[in-house]
Amino acid sequence: MKLYYSKGACSLSPHIVACEAELPIELIDVDLQIKRTEIGEDFRLINPNGYVPVLILDDGNKLMEGPAIVQYLADQAPDKELAPPAGTFERYQLQQWLNFISTEIHKGFGALFNPAMPEEAKQVIINLLTSRLETAAAHLSNRAFLLGDDFTVADAYLFVTLRWGAYVNIDISRWPVLANYAAKISARPAVQKALKEEGLA
Repeated sequence: MKLYYSKGACSLSPHIVACEAELPIELIDVDLQIKRTEIGEDFRLINPNGYVPVLILDDGNKLMEGPAIVQYLADQAPDKELAPPAGTFERYQLQQWLNFISTEIHKGFGALFNPAMPEEAKQVIINLLTSRLETAAAHLSNRAFLLGDDFTVADAYLFVTLRWGAYVNIDISRWPVLANYAAKISARPAVQKALKEEGLA
């Protein structure tokens, strides 16, 4: 399988999941500014939206959007228990968290990275994002991971978004539970492997 990624972007989430699942993947770096891959491909021909991640399967099928990709990867290694089985209530809870992270946290951070965003608008987004991070912090105050005692693909995604705080003046340490959670996930061997492969550790 081929994973199109950009260093430190949301594509780090499926990269971590592939490492956790011990699935062999070929990493292809994408320059998101010029929309070209490290091997010279026009990335818009791979994803017309021009953003990562994209997973190309061995049979040529393509998956886009991180939440779909991480669930697919988890289902390729069910013994790793990175996602509850399909059809269970817990799987829907996982999807609930993937949607919350995607729409309420990821999108907020993404807007703050936009240099064209007016300062007044950024403050509105920061206020909303702060509220959403408080929701995550409250949820994690009495459990190890988002779904309880076990690490899942949703934790990989939340971890990646929490890393972005340092770049947009949102200090995650104001929520000790989130800081401790991020540190715990960062220490996982598979997470360290993915970070090193992207030159982030």
